[in-house]
Amino acid sequence: MTLKVAVLQSQEQIIADLKEIVSEDKTVAYLLNKPHIIEINRFSLTEEGQPATSVEVTLSPWILASAEDDIPVPTQHVITIVEPLDSVKQMYEAKLNGRRNQSDQTDSSDDGQESDKSD
Repeated sequence: MTLKVAVLQSQEQIIADLKEIVSEDKTVAYLLNKPHIIEINRFSLTEEGQPATSVEVTLSPWILASAEDDIPVPTQHVITIVEPLDSVKQMYEAKLNGRRNQSDQTDSSDDGQESDKSD
């Protein structure tokens, strides 16, 4: 599995098993298998009088109305492709393996600690 995060021109961040679609030795599209959108919520909180920033990450299927697992995306719609954070990768893999519910989330604060959170 080649798990990557693709940032689209729409600014959506999509995590998926990504493969290149090649025509005449040129990549023309990417095939995203079981793509999920990464939603990021940032909020401030105070811990013991010190301000801190917390980041909440939520994964949900990218195109809810589709029954297809493989979705092609033309290369011109992709800004960049990057390696996912280990915590996001683990959350995605756990969700696909059925070990999480639909509200999969992970919290990360600015002190470098991360914890999974689910409702």
